[in-house]
Amino acid sequence: MAAHSAEVGLHYQLTTLAAGAFLTWASIWMIARASIDTGRWSYEDISEELFHPTMSFLTGAVNVCQCLGSGAGYLIACGQVFQVAVGADEATRRLFVLSVGTFVCAPIALARHVSFLRHLAAISIVALLLLLVTMLWYLGKHGLDESVTPDAFWFGPGSASIFTYMNAMSNVVFAYNNQFIVPQLIGELTPEPTMRRVTVASVITVVMCFVLFSSVSIFGVLAFGVGEDQRDSLLLDLFPERKNPLVIASLIAVVFSVLTCFQFHVYPIRQFATFAIRKARGRGPDAEASDVLFCGRTCTRWLDMASALGSVAIIILIAEVTSELKTVLDFIGAFASAYTSYIVPPLWVIQILRRQENFSWQDKEAFGCLALLSLGVFFFAFGTLSAITDAFV
Repeated sequence: MAAHSAEVGLHYQLTTLAAGAFLTWASIWMIARASIDTGRWSYEDISEELFHPTMSFLTGAVNVCQCLGSGAGYLIACGQVFQVAVGADEATRRLFVLSVGTFVCAPIALARHVSFLRHLAAISIVALLLLLVTMLWYLGKHGLDESVTPDAFWFGPGSASIFTYMNAMSNVVFAYNNQFIVPQLIGELTPEPTMRRVTVASVITVVMCFVLFSSVSIFGVLAFGVGEDQRDSLLLDLFPERKNPLVIASLIAVVFSVLTCFQFHVYPIRQFATFAIRKARGRGPDAEASDVLFCGRTCTRWLDMASALGSVAIIILIAEVTSELKTVLDFIGAFASAYTSYIVPPLWVIQILRRQENFSWQDKEAFGCLALLSLGVFFFAFGTLSAITDAFV
């Protein structure tokens, strides 16, 4: 987040973060509307209910791409923390990533439900606040970076291209992105899911994220500079102070936070695998209870656990191949996050509205869906082009 702020300036970054917060809330509201109206709790099942199985497979495949890339990004972040903490070389970093993925991520990924992670998610927010405190401490100790001037602080160093601005926007899309798990979390609400409960939770979430992201952007630029002075992530920026106890504590907190996020990204992959296998077996969405048992567990559950372990293995492989965190997040934010956040949800709601007798394209809700859909198509197309251009040029 701070690395992009250093390239485009705080004026653009904060404006984009504010817009991203509003769009995220609107997207979550649309997903909740579709989930509750259809009684379906996954992207694949909602798409099948409102459109066609082909739409379900397309949406599920894109969602899988997003979650694989995001999960790899989290493991890369863990590897960067290890490099900063002990000064490890590339081979040792890869061994650490493999160990974390195998002995930490894989066992937790086997959990049947994700609602238990909400407690860990709350703790992870506190953990990220510790990173913010560490940045403030670093700023107080080393003072304002010499590359920071009023113009550079607000508008960047002046070397940013249109692709740089688009990549910063894609990074914001990725940062707010949690829509892929929203249907499942709504389905686990008790005693029953309601729009009011989802709305309150989404408002609290986006406000907290906006404050945290804005703070990291501001103080990251002040502490570590603009332009080329910023490294790939704040974790690498803290390398000079890696032996300080506060820095070590914040690095451990970051590992805890990203591993919590990792588990939320594995679940949609399992959902898509379950959906695809269920279709291949000719079974319905609620047919697990009648499935054949092996060693006390249904065949559906065994296949679910196998898909969980397989997805973790693929994520580990991606994280082993590349260590460029910024490039991975830019591409995922532009390609998959834009699709699942700003293209699919408005299409769902439009389809629900079209089934009503008094439907009109001039209706405010339909117009809002079309506006978000148009923005999503722009993010998807131009954002992907920008990420690819930045990676290879």
